[in-house]
Amino acid sequence: MIESNLILKVSIVIPVYNEKESLPELIRRVKAACNKLNLDYEILLVDDGSCDQSNQIITNLANIPNSRIIGILLNRNYGQHSAIMAGFSHTSGDLIITLDADLQNPPEEIPNLVQAAQQGYDVVGTVRQNRQDSWFRRSTSHIINHLIQKFTGKIMGDYGCMLRAYRRHIVDAMLNCQERNTFIPILANTFARTTIELPVAHTEREFGSSKYSFLRLINLMYDLITCLTTTPLRLLSIIGSLIAIVGFIFSLILILLRLLLGAKWAGDGVFMLFAVLFIFIGAQFVGMGLLGEYIGRIYNDVRARPRYFIQSVIQAQKDASSIQEIKE
Repeated sequence: MIESNLILKVSIVIPVYNEKESLPELIRRVKAACNKLNLDYEILLVDDGSCDQSNQIITNLANIPNSRIIGILLNRNYGQHSAIMAGFSHTSGDLIITLDADLQNPPEEIPNLVQAAQQGYDVVGTVRQNRQDSWFRRSTSHIINHLIQKFTGKIMGDYGCMLRAYRRHIVDAMLNCQERNTFIPILANTFARTTIELPVAHTEREFGSSKYSFLRLINLMYDLITCLTTTPLRLLSIIGSLIAIVGFIFSLILILLRLLLGAKWAGDGVFMLFAVLFIFIGAQFVGMGLLGEYIGRIYNDVRARPRYFIQSVIQAQKDASSIQEIKE
């Protein structure tokens, strides 16, 4: 039996990027779910450089007295995971829950995550049931999850679902990491002693469209591979060695055939030589691409630029009566 740990306050971190249509309904449902917890809570809305009126809506919500909402405005778009890290840096809860702003993962699942975390789990993940995404999104997610499981050895069913709960010490450990490119579910699992996954509902997006285009999904796959492990570099060395050996053996065969069958045969095999040449060129480009990914990461780490820059933090002050209610 896992020892129970006390949770006094819950922090909800929600990255927002061009979600002005969904924000009012999102806040209503998140607050309704949090009010069922009988715990103190706060909602951190992180505007990730939105181009619509999302930042103004967040500012207005955070300025309402006793709204329990903290608005964090970034100066530009840094990406979902950097925005969540910015939210982590301003949380004060014992349990931190991340949630997307598109309402595809219902906020009504929050009490279930809190209940699981109260059993002592460091990380509470979720698995989306009956996903309403396109075939391409589901297939890409399956490939990404398989790669993560293969490279990390951590068997979790759905790393792409951001409806997750983290203990305070897990979040503090992630904030102390200096790497620039961060995939939060994987990073959290490296520090977690106990984890669990819960099935959660998944609905169609009601407002707007997905922010992950085809190119962004491809970039995400490259980021995951290069941030997880150096295995691709080792595989590259092995594959390069095998190709070199095969090429050497094939060249010997060509020389023998030339000597035995004459010059005419060599002319007829010119296309085979081109095919071999193209294999070598393709392998070189793949190798250079992987090396470029790692060198680019080294370059970013050497520059040591911050993951994000917070333009402003908006939080209305609590009045005396609300503070007294919390104490009671």
